[in-house]
Amino acid sequence: MKKLLVLLLAVVMTLSVVSVTSAEESGKVYYLNFKPEADQAWQDLAAQYTALTGVPVKVMTAASGSYSNTLTSEMEKKDAAPTLFQIGNAEGVATWGDYALALDGTELMDEMTTADFNLKNAKGETVAVGYCYEAYGIITNKTLLEKAGYTLADIKDFASLKKIADDIHARSAELGFDAFTSAGLDGSSSWRFSGHLTNMPLFYEFRDDGVTEQPAAVKGSYLYAYKNIWDLYITDSQADAKKLSGYTGGAAEEEFYSGKAVFFQNGTWEYATLIEKGMKPEELAMLPIYCGVEGEENAALCAGTENCWAVNAKASEADQKATLAFLKWVVTSEEGTKMMAEQFGPIPFKAAKESSNVFFNDSTAMLNDGKYVVTWAFNFTPDVDNWRAGIVSALEQYSAGTADWGEVEYAFVDGWSKCYENTH
Repeated sequence: MKKLLVLLLAVVMTLSVVSVTSAEESGKVYYLNFKPEADQAWQDLAAQYTALTGVPVKVMTAASGSYSNTLTSEMEKKDAAPTLFQIGNAEGVATWGDYALALDGTELMDEMTTADFNLKNAKGETVAVGYCYEAYGIITNKTLLEKAGYTLADIKDFASLKKIADDIHARSAELGFDAFTSAGLDGSSSWRFSGHLTNMPLFYEFRDDGVTEQPAAVKGSYLYAYKNIWDLYITDSQADAKKLSGYTGGAAEEEFYSGKAVFFQNGTWEYATLIEKGMKPEELAMLPIYCGVEGEENAALCAGTENCWAVNAKASEADQKATLAFLKWVVTSEEGTKMMAEQFGPIPFKAAKESSNVFFNDSTAMLNDGKYVVTWAFNFTPDVDNWRAGIVSALEQYSAGTADWGEVEYAFVDGWSKCYENTH
């Protein structure tokens, strides 16, 4: 009997060792999630994956506004640190680059349809992949455009946009609508122009100069293009250019969904509201922001993200493999792509499901046509609130006729250098 017990005990111990070894070899996943609104969706998906594969997947969601502090705290746990986390921009790469595994050549990267949203380190290695994105441009009411005698196909660059907008504005009394919604410089609206619109000159300058990290200074090489589109916004509209600080974002939104204007600069996030207000998907489209730069007929929408996955380079090899396997499943499986479409809209992966958001689908169509993404260069802005405040003040003065365009140029170029100095 003793021999039998010894034998059984040996078997149990052997099985325990095999079980632990197997678990260690298969690895585990710990995702520190950035978006509180998607917490339950990630929890459910993690449970599905564990039930399917047996691989433990833990999801922890940082409270809104606390991701950086939570990540710092969790990374100090070493063996219990996240195996999967988020890096939002180039500054994040500088901070967390040592913890980010180079992902080039992985199966996850092979599933991507574009690398434009990914982040690289100083060595040129991809250390974070953009798993979803937002886009903005010129939202267009196709029904009104056609009433004015035009179609989307007629707008291919700034020259054609200006010709059509000028004509609509000239006939606004007859048509019953104008070209553009108000370019409000109230705080609820000004970010569209001090942030999103300034991306146009920044993107093209940084593209030409090969800028990949926050520069200490900018030249303003494409400020002529910024002036082109701003002048069009404030000229071909019913808004009083001398009083733009009194126009809100809500006013521009109402002007658009009530049929008072054909064009409205905003983003993919606006779609749900427009549908809620009674607009139909088939009458909506989003055009790129054309501003007079050579070759812009090949431009897609302004698209970017601060949602990029990074795999912990300091995690065990087994955990890294398990994490990469989990991510591949998320972007290829029925369960994963369904959740991603519902929570994040389009994702830049081959198996992505089509979104119900027309603006996202317009963006995807442009990418599929080989057009270049106008990425979010404004992510490099130093002392962002103060720099944008300077831009808004200058635009107010210029639009009211109390200052010339040089005031905007000064706020853009000299303001950048001063804001950089303030933060360094």
